[in-house]
Amino acid sequence: MGHIFQLGRKYADALGLTVQDDSGNQVVVTMGSYGIGVSRAVAALAETNHDELGLCWPREVSPADVHLVIAGKEGGPQRPAAEQLASELEAAGVRVLFDDREGVSPGVRFKDAELIGVPTIVVVGRGIDDGLVEVKDRASGDRRDVPVGEVVELVRSAWD
Repeated sequence: MGHIFQLGRKYADALGLTVQDDSGNQVVVTMGSYGIGVSRAVAALAETNHDELGLCWPREVSPADVHLVIAGKEGGPQRPAAEQLASELEAAGVRVLFDDREGVSPGVRFKDAELIGVPTIVVVGRGIDDGLVEVKDRASGDRRDVPVGEVVELVRSAWD
């Protein structure tokens, strides 16, 4: 993750940058730059937090806390329920990536959710008729049906 740029004396010569050596003589310094690159840190995280389906972001660095996916036919009860759940999650301080794309199949939405790798995937699908949504842990793959009224608390408790 770290990087070193050996700059040599090119810039020191141009700037007239000198220091006193052990003998008391002025000498041009040899310059270098050392650091940790942000882009390299992200690449290292991606390299160590993925599986065959895509990324599995650690919650601390994930672009969102929950990836909310609608899985139902246009005009069905899923969209209004998902919109309501998104509002409730956001009001509770949860960062939500809401996949409400129209004209995109649920299968594509599921694959995109796995590829992006947000830690918790919430699917509002057929179960909404019974008041249930699917909650999936992206890293472990564990899934369970949860009453829609308990999702906010469940997601928030995952942080503790």
